[in-house]
Amino acid sequence: MTLIRSKLLLSSPKHLLVRVRMVNCCGLVSEKNEPVPLKSISVQLQVKNHVVSVSSSLQYVNEEERPLEAVFVFPLPADAAVCHFSARIGEQEIVAELQDKQSAWDQYDEAVSSGQQAFLLEESDESWDVFKLSVGCLSPGQNAVITIVYVMELSVQADHALRFCLPAVLNPRYTPTASAAGVPEVSSACVIPYTLSLSVEVRSSDRISRLESNCPLDPLVFLDSDHTHATVNLSAGHRFDKDVELLLYYENTHHPTVVMEAGASEAQPGSLMGDPVLMISLYPEFPADIMSSLASQGEFVFVVDRSGSMGSVMHHGKDAQMRIESARDTLLLLLKSLPMGCYFNIYGFGSDFESFFPQSVVYSEDTMEEALKRVKNMRADMGGTEILQPLKHIYSQPCHPDHPRQLFIFTDGEVWNTKEVLDLVKSHVYSHRCFSFGIGEGASTALITGMAREGSGHAQFITGTDRMQPKVMESLRFALQPAVDMLSVDWTLPEGVTVDMLSPPINNLFQGQRALIYAQLKGQSSGTTRAAVALNYRLKDRPMTDLLQFTLKPKEDTGWTIHRLAARSVIRSLELEERAGGADAEAIKSRIVELSVQAGVSSVHTAFVGVNKDSKQTLKGPLLQRRVPVQ
Repeated sequence: MTLIRSKLLLSSPKHLLVRVRMVNCCGLVSEKNEPVPLKSISVQLQVKNHVVSVSSSLQYVNEEERPLEAVFVFPLPADAAVCHFSARIGEQEIVAELQDKQSAWDQYDEAVSSGQQAFLLEESDESWDVFKLSVGCLSPGQNAVITIVYVMELSVQADHALRFCLPAVLNPRYTPTASAAGVPEVSSACVIPYTLSLSVEVRSSDRISRLESNCPLDPLVFLDSDHTHATVNLSAGHRFDKDVELLLYYENTHHPTVVMEAGASEAQPGSLMGDPVLMISLYPEFPADIMSSLASQGEFVFVVDRSGSMGSVMHHGKDAQMRIESARDTLLLLLKSLPMGCYFNIYGFGSDFESFFPQSVVYSEDTMEEALKRVKNMRADMGGTEILQPLKHIYSQPCHPDHPRQLFIFTDGEVWNTKEVLDLVKSHVYSHRCFSFGIGEGASTALITGMAREGSGHAQFITGTDRMQPKVMESLRFALQPAVDMLSVDWTLPEGVTVDMLSPPINNLFQGQRALIYAQLKGQSSGTTRAAVALNYRLKDRPMTDLLQFTLKPKEDTGWTIHRLAARSVIRSLELEERAGGADAEAIKSRIVELSVQAGVSSVHTAFVGVNKDSKQTLKGPLLQRRVPVQ
């Protein structure tokens, strides 16, 4: 038998991008009328308060007459911690192991070359929100169900909703022609309309008000009289041709909480997985007199993506705007809301960049009217998506005294050098705040949330016009809010108990927005179980403290969700440290691999691999082995 490889999306310049479409014959096929092995996707969401566990099952069927390898490149939320990967073939289940990436590659290639069924799941080297799944050596007529599980925190929206997005669209990442070999250069998005079934179960300590979606849902069913346990399903027959957005509303979203998760009994005491871990959610409430006098000063620099991809539609639904139209509408709303006397400027970028004014100008009736006219004429006509150079130029400009710089970035996130951009933003965090807007479905969550995180700002995703205004005004309100400084966290713990912070230092706070803290508890207390955490900061020279008291009562049966989220936080911090360079790069890499394998959470240096050692078939002809570069 000869093994063939069917690629749903190849993102190397050396290979052809295969766009998948429906035609008038049985099954899902490519433009070359070749069967596509991925047939359907089933997703189960389990929400507990502000955390969700997502289990996605992908059904593959080989309808070819020869053994088949399928490679599927797909998006996941950038904040997801991937913690399980398995395959079921008939009655047999193969649970993949997490290994360092090179070992996983070697094991997968060796298995497929020898005719064994093998499965590989790996994270992109360039962006945390892109994964590649390889399903190797499926026999003719064989059916395989691949299950991927990840956990993540739900983000809080301007209207207090908790948002979850299941991305369907993987926008291609633009690459300059002169870039290094192996970096993808593709020019159109890949939307593959698989059949999707989705079920949601919500458990909360707070009453559930409602659950909304951009896709049709069955009625919400409450399973208890307190309305703290509910289920809902996506309506039958949904085609997975656009992102699925869910908005969950509790009665008291802004309620500080502490979740304490017991360590795993089989893990070594003193290790992250062996000790209890805390997840603390705080919602700072600033004094009314400070919030009623928002700043009228500042330098507001708006950076608008005008690359060719911004000429695409926001989503694949009815009456969808172009992305550049949405960016224009968002910018117009912001321009009309700036305080008189501040400074502002507007940049457009693509393969190059340009600005409305040589330098930031004072905001007045005249400069506002001039800017409004020019914004209305902005088009998606500037080529590729090269955001690094305009950012470097902006950061090189001198800041205006007493006018803190606020950077607003509007992009669909189709860049190839996400981590390089984030490193640049982080290096200038003390001279500005960065507020990012992801425009349209498929916007890179790694880029949008990463720029806001590294720039001490806030991220928003705009996929339609219905909820744009509150999101935009929330970001402007945050930008006008005085900067918080001198942040610190103090603990009050029983004697014999110590704490190690697992999350990076908090470097920004906004009124009513959640501040998350992960911490590992060490030692034992023979007495009281009462404890407290205090978040201290200074706001307009006024010392402030948010105090939360709690008891040390760990929850046992939690599936290690909190531990894995904490591990993901540590891994991301280590990856940033590794990219910063230095003599300890190899030691940091070893620490990432060790923690990733220990916690069962994927990283840039590890991959999940599984081999069905009971399966083996004779292959005729040479087997083409290559690793597809993925962005």
